[in-house]
Amino acid sequence: MQATISHAAHPRGLSPRWRLALWSAAAGLLLIPAIAMQFTAEVRWTALDFTVMALMLALTCGGIELAARLSPSRRAFAIAVAVVLALFLLVWGELAVDIV
Repeated sequence: MQATISHAAHPRGLSPRWRLALWSAAAGLLLIPAIAMQFTAEVRWTALDFTVMALMLALTCGGIELAARLSPSRRAFAIAVAVVLALFLLVWGELAVDIV
């Protein structure tokens, strides 16, 4: 006889602790340039810079949460997170050095 696990007992998605850690890390990353601007003139972000980075971080965190909800296994989740992070780094790098 095969045991079934109810959806309520093991809900899909990130646990509240992981969700809090994920979004707190994103907010912390956004605070780094804001704090650095107070101490050095080498960091000069505009409101547009902060808006674009906030949007990129929100999309990245949302993609990770979506992957957690839709992934059938831990391996699929890990691959999806790697793809989301790679896309984030690709866009960030493109915006930073303006290759295209």
